[in-house]
Parts: sequence; C-alpha cells; structure tokens
Amino acid sequence: MDLSTRYLGLELKNPFVPSSSPLSKNLDSARQLEDCGASAIIMHSLFQEEIAEDSTTHRGSEMGSHHATSSPLARRDEYLEQFVRLKKSLDIPIIPSLNGTSVGDWVNYATELETAGADALELNAYYFAADLNETADAVEQRVVSLFRAVRDQVSLPVGVKLSPFFSSLGNLVKSLEASGASGIALFNRFYQPNIDLETLQLSAALDLSTSGDALLAMRWLAILKGRVDLSLAATGGIHFAEDALKMILCGADVTYLGSTLLANGPRQLTRIHDSTVRWLEEHGYESIEQIKGLMSQAKSSDPAAFERGHYMKLLQSYKL
Repeated sequence: MDLSTRYLGLELKNPFVPSSSPLSKNLDSARQLEDCGASAIIMHSLFQEEIAEDSTTHRGSEMGSHHATSSPLARRDEYLEQFVRLKKSLDIPIIPSLNGTSVGDWVNYATELETAGADALELNAYYFAADLNETADAVEQRVVSLFRAVRDQVSLPVGVKLSPFFSSLGNLVKSLEASGASGIALFNRFYQPNIDLETLQLSAALDLSTSGDALLAMRWLAILKGRVDLSLAATGGIHFAEDALKMILCGADVTYLGSTLLANGPRQLTRIHDSTVRWLEEHGYESIEQIKGLMSQAKSSDPAAFERGHYMKLLQSYKL
C-alpha cells in the first residue's frame, strides 16, 4: 500500500505526523514515534514570550545584569540543541514550531533553525483577539504580517497553524498563500480558563481533544481543497484511523496526531497506520492519493452540505 504524501515540499512516507507536543522534548519518546511509523515530527513550540528581548531585558544588559539576558538566550540555545539532537538521531524530517502573536526581533531565530538544518518551519499564529477596538481586518493582517516577517528570514518552506476564529478564513488562507506560505494546518485549539467555584479563582486544565473536535477542520479542508495550491494539514481531534481517513477524503495531505498519542502512547500511531491500510485494501484502493480530496466540496455531489445547505433540515428533523 502506497501511503506516501507531500507536505511543505517534503516527500513523506505516510500522512501521520505527531504534532507539537511534549513528546518531542524527549529523545527516547521521539525515537518511539519514528519506530511506530511517524513520517515527520513537529517539535514542541518555542514561544515568543520565552525568547523576545524587550526593552527591559536590554536595560538589564546595559546595567550588567546577567540574569536579565540569560533566560531568553538559554531558552533559545536549549531549543536549538534539542532540534540538533533530534535531527542527528532520527531519519525523518523534524519541523520546528515558532509560536507568536506579533512581529519582533524574536522572528530572527528562524534563521538559526534553518542554519541548523531544518527542512521546514511551522508558525503557530496563536492570537486571541480580546481587544474590543481591534478590527477583524487588523487581526487577520496581524497574522499575515507575522508570517511575512518569518518568511523573510528563511528560504525553506513555512507553514502556518491557524485557529478557526477569523471572520473570513478562506480569504486569510489565500492571503497567506499569496504571501508565500507553503502550507496551512487547521485548526489550533485555544485552551480555555475555568472558574473554581470554591476559591473564585481562575483555574487552568489541559483538556485533550475528542474526535468531535475534528469536524470543523474537516469542513474547511473540504472547502479549501482544489481552491488553493498550498499543503493542507488537519490537526485537532484525530484519534483513530476513521478520523484520519475523513480528513484525507476531504483534502488533507497530512493528519497531525497529538492528544491520541499523549493518551495512548506512540503505539497508537501504528494502530492508526495499520487500520488505514486495511480500510484502503478493503475498499479497493492502492494509494492514499487515490482518496485524497474525494469528498471535497469541489468534487461533492452535494456541495451545499459544507455550507448552509443541511442546517435547516437537521434542525427540523430532530425528534423529541
């Protein structure tokens, strides 16, 4: 069975890519992912807040305070060293992830990663638009400007991981493509604060995704497939082969795996791989390319189903 696919200009042996998670922080767990069939690994994110050298940092440096400058430099060095370890130890592509919200000197770090041997980069544009005076156009332009700032630092392919919360997502994707993006990953999932009713304090918990979380990305992949030329990645809610197959049928070139690997271990990737092969064999296919985009909106016999078409029917058909 030929599961090969292409993503961010890279030829991959299959569409199963562990997403940005703590698993890439440990060399042993990364090796397990490769042994279990991972075709590439997205590294855990390096955050803008961890490495940006703001005016306070510079003032501390001028006054001779080593503590003021050691933290960002140490964090950058630590991330780079882990990338080099992974690159030397594994035979699959390792894609670093830069996570930020605004343009700044921190984007220069992309150059160091390219010099160290990165085959591609992922920009995680994680921005929660809580400013009531910021327009929708300004929010989307922020993402495009941030991407351009990273792209200008490197010659290697750069993909962008987006959230679903944009007023005109399709137009934003086209703007990123026109600016030189090599791929889009849909969707980033915001982690929401909760309230402890006893202490009246905000609490935070890392809730893993469920298969139901994948449906929004599946819908947008189907809409974008055939209308843009950049690579498409599905992320969030892919736990089983059935989830991955649906994403590929709608147009995904790769499916990121995160929560399912954290919950079930690296061997879950092998299970997804083998179940995918069985499904393809049972349905008479010889390669993953044969099913890619078969259920996209452009090829669907019922294209309205991906927009508003079934909304009223679904509501009216519900039985009390």
